[in-house]
Amino acid sequence: MFLGLLEPCASLYERAFNRYEARGEHEQLVYILKHEFKLDVLHLKEAMLEAADRDQSIRESLVKMACGTIDFVGDDDEAYYARRQLEENTEVLGPGHFFNIMLLHPVVSLRTKKGERAINLNTIERGPLSNLYFMRDQQAITDRGVFLSRMAKPQRRRETLITGLFWQMLGVRVTFETCAPGTFEGGDFLPMKDFALVGMGDRTNLSGVEQLLKNGLGFEEVGVVHQPSHPMIPSGRKDAMIGMHLDAYFNVASSGVAVGFEPLLKAALVDVYSHEGEGVYRKSEKKTNLYDYIRKKGFEIINITALEQLAYASNFLCIKEGTILAVEVDRIVRSVIENLSLQALSDPERYGALLEYIKKEYSQLKDSAQFFPHKKEVYMNGIDAYPINLKNLTGGYGGTHCMTCPLRRG
Repeated sequence: MFLGLLEPCASLYERAFNRYEARGEHEQLVYILKHEFKLDVLHLKEAMLEAADRDQSIRESLVKMACGTIDFVGDDDEAYYARRQLEENTEVLGPGHFFNIMLLHPVVSLRTKKGERAINLNTIERGPLSNLYFMRDQQAITDRGVFLSRMAKPQRRRETLITGLFWQMLGVRVTFETCAPGTFEGGDFLPMKDFALVGMGDRTNLSGVEQLLKNGLGFEEVGVVHQPSHPMIPSGRKDAMIGMHLDAYFNVASSGVAVGFEPLLKAALVDVYSHEGEGVYRKSEKKTNLYDYIRKKGFEIINITALEQLAYASNFLCIKEGTILAVEVDRIVRSVIENLSLQALSDPERYGALLEYIKKEYSQLKDSAQFFPHKKEVYMNGIDAYPINLKNLTGGYGGTHCMTCPLRRG
C-alpha cells in the first residue's frame, strides 16, 4: 500500500489516503467479521506462511515461484553470485521473505566499482501488488467451485499467481483458470440461488464471460450485464472506473431486496443465457436491462443516489439473508466530492456536470439525514445493516464486498 500511495492514480486507487489509519480500519473490519458475525477469517499472507511452515512441498512451491519472480542484472559475476546466494539460503531466509518477493517483483541491479565491496546497488519494485487487500477480484466462488481470474489491468495481473497458490495450499481445487485473451474479475460476479449475474465491460471481457459460462457455472440462468455509461458524463468520454465492476453500482442484500443506482441499472443492458447442458448456455434473443431483469425476478430495489454510488453504498458484504456489512457513506462523501472536484478542475467538460449534480444530492442527503445505509427503505425492507467507517480504505477504490472473498457459503 505504501508503494501504491506513491502514485495513487497509476496504482488504480481513487484518491490518496492515510495508510496508518487504513490499517486500523482493516483491523476493525476483521474484528467485526470475527466477533460480531462469528465468522472464520483467514488472512492471505498469514495462512500461506503457516501452510509453508507445516508442509515442505508448499514451501518449495512458494520459493520456486518467488525465485522466478526476482531478477538480478548488471555485472554478470555479481548477478550470478547474488542469484546463487538467494538459492543457497532459502532455508535461512524463511517463507515470509519469498512472499514479499512475490509482492514486490523486484529487479536487483549490481555494478562493481573500484574497492572492496564497492558496488552500486539499485533495487526496483516492478508493479508492486498494492491492490492485494481487495480480495474479491482474483477469483469467483461459483456453484462449481473456484474460477480463477485473469486480471484486466497490468498492475494487478500477477495477483492470481499468489491467490492460485493460496487455493492450492488450502487443498481447494481450482475448477478453471481464465486464459488469454480473456479477462475476468470476481467483482463482476454475483451468484443467486438458481441464477447468477456476470458483469462485462472494462474488467471482464467477452472471452472471459464465455470461458466462465463454458467452464465455471451450472446455474439455470445467467444474466450477462453490459457495463453502462454514467448518465452524468458526456457520451464518448466514459469513465470506466466509476462502475468498473458490477458490484460498484449493484448488489443484493437478501433473496428479495437489491440495492443500486437506478439510472445505471436501467442503462445496463442484459443478455440472458439459459443452461442447456454441461458447459452449454443459449443466449435469448430478447433484450432487457438490469433494472427490469431483477424486478421480474421478484426483487425490490432500494435506489441510491449518484453520490452514494460513488461512495461505495452498493459495495457491501451480505453476511446472511437480510444482513449486510456496509460502508458508512456519510464518512466518505466529502472525500469523494473533493476528489471529483480535482478531476473536474482538470477536465470540466467530462466531470463538471457530475460534480454539480452530486453537490446538490449532498445537500439533500444532509437535510434528510438519509445517507446509506441509514435510509428508511433499508428498514422498510427488513435489512439489518451494520455500518463501518472505511474512509481511508475505500480510497483504494472499493468497499467491504471488494475487500473480502468467501471461502465457504452457508
